[in-house]
Amino acid sequence: MRLPDSFLDDLRNRLSLSAVVGRKVVWDMKKTNQAKGDWWAPCPFHQEKSASFHVDDRKGFYYCFGCQAKGNLFGFVQESENVSFMEAVEMLAAEAGMEMPARDPKAAEKADRRTELARVTEAAAKWFRLQLATGAAAEARAYLDQRGLTQATLETFEIGFAPPGWTGLTDALTAKGIAFELIEAAGLAGENDRGKRFDKFRNRIIFPIRDARGRCIGFGGRAMDPEDRAKYLNSPETELFDKGSNLYNIGPARAAAGKGQTLLVAEGYMDVIALAQAGFEAAVAPLGTAVTERQLQMLWRASPEPVVALDGDAAGQKAGLRVADLALPLVEAGHALRFAILPAGQDPDDLIRAEGPEAMQTVIDAAKPMLALLWQRATEGRVFDSPERRAMLDQELRTLVRQIKDPGLRRHYGEEIARLRAELFGLAPQPAAASRGPQGRGFRPWTPGKRWQPPPQATASTRASALASGAMAPEILLEQVVLAGLIRWPALLEEFADRIEGDPWANPGTAALVETLLRADPADLAADPAAMLGPDALESLLAQRHVRISPVLRSVEDARLCIDDALARLRSRRGADRERREAMEDFEDGADEALTWRLAEAARRLEAVQRTRRTDDDSSEDSAGMSEYLQGLLDTEVWKKPRKK
Repeated sequence: MRLPDSFLDDLRNRLSLSAVVGRKVVWDMKKTNQAKGDWWAPCPFHQEKSASFHVDDRKGFYYCFGCQAKGNLFGFVQESENVSFMEAVEMLAAEAGMEMPARDPKAAEKADRRTELARVTEAAAKWFRLQLATGAAAEARAYLDQRGLTQATLETFEIGFAPPGWTGLTDALTAKGIAFELIEAAGLAGENDRGKRFDKFRNRIIFPIRDARGRCIGFGGRAMDPEDRAKYLNSPETELFDKGSNLYNIGPARAAAGKGQTLLVAEGYMDVIALAQAGFEAAVAPLGTAVTERQLQMLWRASPEPVVALDGDAAGQKAGLRVADLALPLVEAGHALRFAILPAGQDPDDLIRAEGPEAMQTVIDAAKPMLALLWQRATEGRVFDSPERRAMLDQELRTLVRQIKDPGLRRHYGEEIARLRAELFGLAPQPAAASRGPQGRGFRPWTPGKRWQPPPQATASTRASALASGAMAPEILLEQVVLAGLIRWPALLEEFADRIEGDPWANPGTAALVETLLRADPADLAADPAAMLGPDALESLLAQRHVRISPVLRSVEDARLCIDDALARLRSRRGADRERREAMEDFEDGADEALTWRLAEAARRLEAVQRTRRTDDDSSEDSAGMSEYLQGLLDTEVWKKPRKK
């Protein structure tokens, strides 16, 4: 939803930045000049004693000279309250007494309906809360006392009780003039086929569920009768309540995470409540279902690296792996997960009651990265005593790495898997720059007995040799076309990142140069490529005839097609060349008829690859033209020295 500029401007006019910030800081009145709207205070975003945080009330901006935090009215609320932009606007609008604009009449109607249902759930929460003090709730109170919950905790989480009767809540709400249709729509009551009404929650301890804005949207109920078919029961899906889009205790947990606490994901209500009572206030739980993608996004908005607390049994491990599998395609820099493994047979509530908060903190501090969990699943209990079993592991791990969409993170996963694999098999690790290739991105099988050398550094000389080399091998020609296209159109870097990261480039300086390109900001590279790559080397590259006439310099679409074709040719050539080299290595150990045939076949394939035109079924006339250009480039054989006459 895009908010009208007039609405945002009106909101800025009604609320001064200094008034909003003033709730979070203590102003240094010696430095502050109120008449000029010039305010100073210690920064609320980092620990300091000096007043380096400056608010310019007239311009509506803040800046910290210590940690460089900066922003406007909405940005301050986002950062200090750990909320999204829209939620910050809603909070400020409520403070200013302004109504949020509706997108359209239907949206306004739906919003009104949800507001009406929220009033019903709020009334129900109050009624449940009152019932906990009645005689009917004596057993429930005893249970909560046994679980160690204090009166303050009961009040904080608004824990209530639904008495055993069939229509206690329905009767109480209808007596207040609330229509049964609304009670039913809020998921609190139902009606059987004979027209008899009944409450959904009966003889249960009640846990109100609030969304990030603090609205009561539903309830969870724990059965007091051990024979009840469902130990825990949640509100059904309603216009107000979506299980997969909310988390228990998300509002308070988000605020606590914004103050530096670790965001914890527990299994259920009692775990969250026990954690919060023990001081771990940034705790949430899914609502009776497995964690969903929408819930993951909610977690990452609250914290870049939430910790999933897993029960130490097999079911807990399986639950953690389900979360890891869901998260793998979504993780990126700033969106990660860690997993805290509790002692076998204990959940957070059990551990805290048995050994205290310190034991829980120890488990949190020892939380493992997500890859550790996935690696354990891939290798635990398996024997890799044959090439076939090792190849199967390689295939599984390649499939795992390919799911990661972020190129940089995919590279780091590949490097860590390569390290773990080397430890598993007692092999020397491969270098990061050479650990990818035709066998799969991220790692490749090792050659026993061979030691690796560090990749070349991106010095001025290696940059120059990569951009303009006198040794014009066919692979170098193709590499230079790829480099020229990516330098000319930096926006293509992200698209081709997974195909160029760590490739075994023919020119030793190309790998270092590619790393430089991948780390570069595309905008900076487009604005001044010479500053990043060196003016002499860049000029030498662009002056080469095969680059100067290349389609990669014409347009971004031509560059995309040409780079795609060139990378495909490079991959094919490398595969054919590798086969030839492997045959040569075997040939050195002793020639026989089979090895002679392999050498001849490898040479034939290498020649065929050199001549190959791309003939994909979906290739267009443009891609065919790019292929013809590259084939013509190879046909010139400019890398061969002329024979002396």
